[in-house]
Amino acid sequence: SLHLIPDSVSDDQAVLIEPLAAALQIQQQIELSKIQNAIVLGDGRLANLCAQAISQQVKNIQVVGKHELKLARFRRLGIKTISVKDLVCEKEFDLVVDCTGSVTGLPLALQLVTPRGKIVMKTTVAAEHQVSLAQIVIDEISVVGSRCGPFGLAIESLQAGRFDLSNLVTHRFALEEATQAFRTAVDPSAFKVVFDVASSSDN
Repeated sequence: SLHLIPDSVSDDQAVLIEPLAAALQIQQQIELSKIQNAIVLGDGRLANLCAQAISQQVKNIQVVGKHELKLARFRRLGIKTISVKDLVCEKEFDLVVDCTGSVTGLPLALQLVTPRGKIVMKTTVAAEHQVSLAQIVIDEISVVGSRCGPFGLAIESLQAGRFDLSNLVTHRFALEEATQAFRTAVDPSAFKVVFDVASSSDN
């Protein structure tokens, strides 16, 4: 279960290998070359990496989110964004990826996916979904559960420079600052919070 991290991959990149692998899992499950229009729901780390992974094979892709600071990160990558409050729900996307982390993701995805389109579920929540499945049957929609992914491919992709992970780590804390770190992690302005073990005391 261990993977050797080459020297060419920085520590900041290495802490994002797991979500990057999860993003790359989509291309293992969906033939992206056949996708014309894709949309990613959510503006967090996983959504960022999923959008980058999909955009390498799909020309028309956009991201829907709630937080302007986070959406700006996508635009710097050349990925179109839209605020959820400005979203017009039309069935025009043959691939919808739910990275919302909310039970609202699937109902929204069903409003956006084309007939015979695909919804990739990256969201896991404890709450129950209250959604009608009739549309899935009527429109012959494929719902794909997608969790972890290939770590080896993620490491190779970082070595090859195929992903931009710069500035995704927004906050750093010593181990002694654990309480503050966890408090910061739930703040909408935080993107990735890490512990800098090298700066921690020896005690």
